[in-house]
Amino acid sequence: MKLISERSKQVVTAGDARAVVCDRPSVAGSVTQRACTFCGSRVVLYPIGDALHLVHGPVGCAAYTWDIRGALSSGMQLHRNSFNTDIRETEVIFGGEKKLARALRELIPVHRPKAAFVYATCLTGVIGDDVEAVCRGAAAEFGIPVIPVQSEGFRGTKKHGYSAACAALTQLIGTGDTAGIGPLSVNILGDFNIAGEIWTIKGYLERMGVEVVASMTGDGRVDDIRRAHGAKLNIVQCAGSMTSLARMMQEKYGIPYVQVSFFGLEDCAAALYEVARHFADQAVLERTRALVREETAAVLPVMAELRRDLEGKVAALYVGGAFKAFSLVKALRQLGMRVAMAGTQTGAQADYEHLKELCDAGTILADDSNPLEMAAWLAERDVDLFIGGVKERPVAYKLGIGFCDHNHERKIGLAGFVGMAAFAREVHATVMSPVWKLVPRRARASGAQP
Repeated sequence: MKLISERSKQVVTAGDARAVVCDRPSVAGSVTQRACTFCGSRVVLYPIGDALHLVHGPVGCAAYTWDIRGALSSGMQLHRNSFNTDIRETEVIFGGEKKLARALRELIPVHRPKAAFVYATCLTGVIGDDVEAVCRGAAAEFGIPVIPVQSEGFRGTKKHGYSAACAALTQLIGTGDTAGIGPLSVNILGDFNIAGEIWTIKGYLERMGVEVVASMTGDGRVDDIRRAHGAKLNIVQCAGSMTSLARMMQEKYGIPYVQVSFFGLEDCAAALYEVARHFADQAVLERTRALVREETAAVLPVMAELRRDLEGKVAALYVGGAFKAFSLVKALRQLGMRVAMAGTQTGAQADYEHLKELCDAGTILADDSNPLEMAAWLAERDVDLFIGGVKERPVAYKLGIGFCDHNHERKIGLAGFVGMAAFAREVHATVMSPVWKLVPRRARASGAQP
């Protein structure tokens, strides 16, 4: 496949001595799979269920609402409302600050949120609205935190949106009472409760005897986040979105952090053991060993049965954060499958070096890919399964390739040991579906009638 010349250094193969060039703006004309800055910020903040989320921009930006995602809340559902100031031509000419202030005065008394996040978007940044000043006025008027999220698209990519969201969270952390928080306590950072996954993780930690102070931000609550500085350890699940917040909390409050993944048997067990070893408590370690033994024993027979059909099948994956790619490569290998292509939107150079070590020689490693590149690689490697998000699904289906969703839109929980069993069943059902024998490329090979 011929690449755009400016992208040639962003694609290598495992076993290649060259390093992947990454963490750079998307090449003009490549139709990147990346999302915008605002998208990154609301991915992080929208799961806070008792906060008001107001998008200050054109109504089109409000399409990025959490209601199209798979996140769940155990209580308030305020985050599912797509509140928007609906900036139009009049505001472009005369400014939108009055409209923003009026929207906050209408919404806060009715919904009584614990806090409000106001998202500045491309247009309001271009016209120069002073969102911070409006938020300060609303906070003084209503007595709740009203926090501006500087997520204008021209500030960068989705990764910059993560940084804007973390900066907003720092305005809440440290403002609550930490009384009653025990020595075996953690915050969970970077899990967004897709299909209820945070509840699975919390369940494991509770069985270990570890208290969860705050989850940032899956099924999150403002009061919990305010007292998060009282926890003794931060567990970072999505390194790309939340590591900057963990570093800030380490510098300001002295809270250490560990980067883990709860996807896949190997990584989930390693994550739980790492937490247990951090606290150096023998009782916690023993409970962790018992938990891992029990949960693994329940999942291994399922995987062994499904592996008989999946052995030798070929997969490709393109995900947002590199931590997902690491875990997926390991999980697919446990199912007997080989990874022919692995790409990410926001991976760092160290991430791609680690991917090189995990993948077989010849595996394509790509940073910030686009549909034409991916379609060519999928056809060239004749893959049986493509794992990605909502923007990658059409690429797979147009080529007649099975697809599994590993992004925020999915409705199946994949975290933890039970999640690995669910993932294995989904992969098996997708790859082994008889429909793929009828697509033209496979029908010609098998002699079946398309």
